[in-house]
Amino acid sequence: MAAATPLKDLPKVDATLKDQLEGFTPDKLKPAQTEEKTALPTKEDVLAEKAHLEHLAGIEHGAKTKLKRTKTAEKIVLPSSEDIAAEKDQQALLSGIERFDASALKKTETLEKNPLPTKEEIEQEKAA
Repeated sequence: MAAATPLKDLPKVDATLKDQLEGFTPDKLKPAQTEEKTALPTKEDVLAEKAHLEHLAGIEHGAKTKLKRTKTAEKIVLPSSEDIAAEKDQQALLSGIERFDASALKKTETLEKNPLPTKEEIEQEKAA
């Protein structure tokens, strides 16, 4: 057995709590009934779990002789002629935009066709 701890190293206890601990006797306890709360599985639960484990074991260690050989048919779907024509039109449009030469454009001057009235014209309309 380990050596006893010296009194000065023991934790300090509140005086009221110390009095209660020293005055404790087991005959002051109330009687209590002990109930076991753990429920064991039923027979149906055990059978269901066993069937589940057997099913998983069958999947893990399945017999390869029960498997059937299959052939995979690879089907390649080719685009229709409408799809090809639409893609060509799209590519032609994109290449035309990408290769557009802005230097080939003509220089133009913008003419104002609807000018705002001058101050004199506004004065004439107010006078009229």
